[in-house]
Formats: sequence, C-alpha cells, structure tokens
Amino acid sequence: MNLNQQIVFADTVFAQEVDGEMVLLDMNSENYFGLDSVGMDFWKAIEEKKNLKDVLETLMAQYDVEEEVLKSDLFTFVEKLQKSGLVEVKVV
Repeated sequence: MNLNQQIVFADTVFAQEVDGEMVLLDMNSENYFGLDSVGMDFWKAIEEKKNLKDVLETLMAQYDVEEEVLKSDLFTFVEKLQKSGLVEVKVV
C-alpha cells in the first residue's frame, strides 16, 4: 500500500454515527462493524478525501503524532477494511 492509492467504499456498505462511534453495515454479508472515535475520524477523512496522501494530511492536522506512526495506523486500518470487503484500494 502507498499514499498514491485511492480508497473506494463498497456500494453495499452503509455508515451511521451513533453516540460518538461509527456503525457500519455490509449489506452483502449482513455484518455490522463498529468504529471507535479514532476509527470514525479515519473513516470520515477517507470519505472526504479518498486519496491516501490527502487523507494522511487531514489526519496529521487532527492528531499530534509522528507522521510515520499515523501512516502505519492508516494503512493498517485500510487493510482491515479491505479484508472485510468494505473498501477497495485502487492505484490512481
């Protein structure tokens, strides 16, 4: 995975904010997923920016953390979403 890639949400995934957390529903598998406040920030940044470089820049403005640490966390987050079938990672 690299910062030049774009994230595309699956058409079958619906997200709803509930009590400071994000609940995701995958209509294909009928599975629910829960995101804590950090995961929700990551999800919202991806929704807004799509391109991982832009997502990272957005998150850097929100969090006081080393860029490499945040980048690693972002890649891990996206990989988990991808393995669950919630997103696709595309080369731009």
